[in-house]
Amino acid sequence: MASTKFTEEELKNITKIRDENLRIITEIGEVELQVFLVTEELKKLEEMKSNLQIQFKNLQVTETELVTSLNDKYGKGTVDVNTGEFVAEN
Repeated sequence: MASTKFTEEELKNITKIRDENLRIITEIGEVELQVFLVTEELKKLEEMKSNLQIQFKNLQVTETELVTSLNDKYGKGTVDVNTGEFVAEN
């Protein structure tokens, strides 16, 4: 089988295309890795958000129970948390 040598220009073009393919493939891999890492971080943030929402709902229940208890004891009014004074509604 006869072999033919490429010209220097042809070999340069082949090498350039091969190198660009490798660069692009590498960058695709890097992008995929970043997408994976960001997705994992997003999952963590969603879990944190969910936990905080549960804590918030629980705190609202506790607040409602406290307000009901204080209203039963002192009647309706407002509290100045800085002074600890209760002011009854008229």
